[in-house]
Amino acid sequence: MQNQKIKPLGNRVLVQRSKAQTSKGGILLPDTAQEKPKEGVVIAVGPGKTDEDGKLQPLNLNVGDRVLFSSYAGTEVKDEENEYLIMSEDDILGVLTA
Repeated sequence: MQNQKIKPLGNRVLVQRSKAQTSKGGILLPDTAQEKPKEGVVIAVGPGKTDEDGKLQPLNLNVGDRVLFSSYAGTEVKDEENEYLIMSEDDILGVLTA
């Protein structure tokens, strides 16, 4: 699950966006007609943010957390196989629990 090619720095996280769902009627809309999901799974986390005193403040997120984020959060990046978002921990709205 850990992506070895992209390592976030500082207080940033690497998120893999959830796949689009089919409608209740079983219709799958084309990518251009549907809104991208605003949830995903944390794939990697940075070491944390350094405060004014030079102390490292670790992140509150862990690899594997399912998270919610705003529509325009993060920067899209791709590797050979997948598409990810790199975003600040501040862009994460919440962690989804089971």
